[in-house]
Amino acid sequence: MAICKVFYKYCKNNNIDLHEGLFTLSYDTNIPRQTGLSGSSAIVCAALNCLLDFYNVRHQVKVDERPTLILEAEKELGIVAGLQDRVAQVYGGLVFMDFSKTQMDRLGHGIYTPMDISLLPPLYLIYADNPSDSGKVHSTVRQRWLNGDEFIRSTMNEVANLAVEGRRALLEKDYAKLASLMNHNFDLRRSMFGDDALGAINLRMVEVARDTGAASKFTGSGGAVVAFCPDGPPQIELLQEACRKAGFIIQPVQVAPSFLKDLDLGSSSSA
Repeated sequence: MAICKVFYKYCKNNNIDLHEGLFTLSYDTNIPRQTGLSGSSAIVCAALNCLLDFYNVRHQVKVDERPTLILEAEKELGIVAGLQDRVAQVYGGLVFMDFSKTQMDRLGHGIYTPMDISLLPPLYLIYADNPSDSGKVHSTVRQRWLNGDEFIRSTMNEVANLAVEGRRALLEKDYAKLASLMNHNFDLRRSMFGDDALGAINLRMVEVARDTGAASKFTGSGGAVVAFCPDGPPQIELLQEACRKAGFIIQPVQVAPSFLKDLDLGSSSSA
């Protein structure tokens, strides 16, 4: 209902005509709940795609504006979130995201650049059956940012720079550097949120991965971890066994291809 409201408002404000006709919406999902895997926004994104197709307005709603529409729908529901997960769901594949203040102020959204998914090494998803509430993890840090907390702001800027370095590492296929950046990402998050906010289970998932020599970081705000084994198959087997003993679920990451055919439809960032 929230995305229907936001979609209608967007179309009205942008003089996009919607034909008459009735529809029903229903959904099911296999995304584990409360694992930091963006389950709620995935449902909203899927619903938006249905609306775009039902009304045949996919050409008129710019691709780079769709993540913002999804975020606005979640704000209607009181969900605290950002744009990153929504960008990944709209574009698919591997996306480099530039959320610099200049771009955000000028466009109202970031600059999103699809990358070749073949640049990614094998990754593994680790999650627990009894995950944390990702919404609680966000709360205090967000407020501290809004209050101008210098430590939070400088550390967030450092996190953003990791994305730039990560893109370079992928393009150069420097996977040792990528592993280092993944670990540093988590270390920075830990310094901001603190162990109490991150939770014992989340910390344990990272520790289990690191004990095998794998690099690891949260997929989002907690509840699941993405791991990379730079030493190859023997290390992967160690990681799988360690997760089994710790009671965690581990699965290979399957990256969906980019929706490149859709990126040419009115998107200023498609180039």
